[in-house]
Amino acid sequence: MEHPARRRTKYSVIAADLEAKIRSGEYAPGAALPAQRTLSTEYGVTLMTLRQALQVLIDDGLVSQHAGRGTFVTAPRASYNLGSMQSLADDLREQGRTVQTELLGRTKVRAPKLVTEQLGLEPGAVAYRIERLRWLSDIPAIHQESWLPSRYSTELGQVDFTQTSLYGALADLGVVVSRADERLRPGALGDELAERLEQPPGTPVFLSDRVTYGIDESVAVFDRATILGEFVEIRTRRAERSVSVHWRAP
Repeated sequence: MEHPARRRTKYSVIAADLEAKIRSGEYAPGAALPAQRTLSTEYGVTLMTLRQALQVLIDDGLVSQHAGRGTFVTAPRASYNLGSMQSLADDLREQGRTVQTELLGRTKVRAPKLVTEQLGLEPGAVAYRIERLRWLSDIPAIHQESWLPSRYSTELGQVDFTQTSLYGALADLGVVVSRADERLRPGALGDELAERLEQPPGTPVFLSDRVTYGIDESVAVFDRATILGEFVEIRTRRAERSVSVHWRAP
């Protein structure tokens, strides 16, 4: 006889089946689920039971409901751990998320004032800039640029950043990362990034600035990630020694 604690309610079975269909792509991001009466008939349950199942999916960030329109599939929820010393892409892949990276460019250029200040360089110094676009669920969702001292340009110039993370490449070069300071704040898209992210100028975004330090306390990397704000849901989980931030992309 099955232990009572292991019995699955009707709504949890339905929620699991709908989740499987969403994750398999049967119901794609942005697609509408069948009407509630249609689903309740298909699963042989009452509307109340069906709505309990949908609430599970809403709580998990898999669907959203719009009054008068129906229930729509969102993108899988991605979580971002501020305590992690991994790259953003590595964090997301570790959670089983599909992340595609497009390398937009890498070059040695005269760094702006913000970058020279963060890297501890002289004003007007040359730094190495790596620019990437992160696609989540086939949507250009995150623009990221990383600035490093120019001495890394030769070795990193040979790295395929569509497959290898910057942190992984630095580790291969023997760079030991000890800590990172990070700040999240709201912002708005300018004309150039609006085109990159296929959104109108002024679209709300979140800006993530991260300064990563080596074991000798010298700055190894300054990162800025621009994340589409319309599709970001931030929740915090506070522990004694850490804070993690969770977001949801479309």
